[in-house]
Amino acid sequence: MVKKKRNRLGQMLERFSRKVTEATGTSTAFILALLVIVVWILTGPLFHFSDTWQLVINTGTTIVTFLMVFLIQRSQNKDALAIHLKLNEIVAALEGASNRLIDVEDLSEAEIKTLHTYYQRLVNMAKKDLKLTMSHSVEEAEARHQVKHRKHLHPAT
Repeated sequence: MVKKKRNRLGQMLERFSRKVTEATGTSTAFILALLVIVVWILTGPLFHFSDTWQLVINTGTTIVTFLMVFLIQRSQNKDALAIHLKLNEIVAALEGASNRLIDVEDLSEAEIKTLHTYYQRLVNMAKKDLKLTMSHSVEEAEARHQVKHRKHLHPAT
């Protein structure tokens, strides 16, 4: 029972945050925010530019900013997860693609740096090729590089 309520609440929050994120990313939302600022500026002389007048805009913008940070982060987390899943599917489906890259986002920073160094070697070898698309794995690139190197040193006569 408690799990169902949590699930329903999660779904409601998901719908709410999606609608708010969509709404705040519109031109209408920007114009509305701009109008709030204009009205605030125009009311300055009415309130003699008092500390309370300034506090109203500071408090309002702080609250909106605080809440928007969480909404934006939630949206980015969901988008990033969807992109990772799509990329994982592509890597898994492509023949010859390295499965080392599936769920690479779950590796530690040190492991990602190790992979980066590993693939940097591929880039350096690929730069030596006439066509950048000639290799797709470090092992294959090294093998091709060795073959080319041997052919260059010992050309067939």
